[in-house]
Amino acid sequence: MSVSLSTHVLDTAAGRPATGVKVELLHGSDQVAVATTDADGRARLAESLDAGVYRLVFYPPSQFFRRVELELELADGHHHVPLLVSPFSCASYRGS
Repeated sequence: MSVSLSTHVLDTAAGRPATGVKVELLHGSDQVAVATTDADGRARLAESLDAGVYRLVFYPPSQFFRRVELELELADGHHHVPLLVSPFSCASYRGS
């Protein structure tokens, strides 16, 4: 099986990608990957993972949401998990 993961972070208050956001990928207590979003707010975290449960942790540019953690069950294929964040809300969805 081949499992890969990417993300992007959008600052919905500013209406633009969030650059320089630290993103961690954890499997159990092990850090599998760490990345920082680029000028387009995107980060590629892993190209070759085992299927399983992972935690995706964002440190967004919000004065309220200091850390956003998502628990994901990754199966075969590519997964893209965006984060939309503002000072007032945050949301995520399974992208394509």
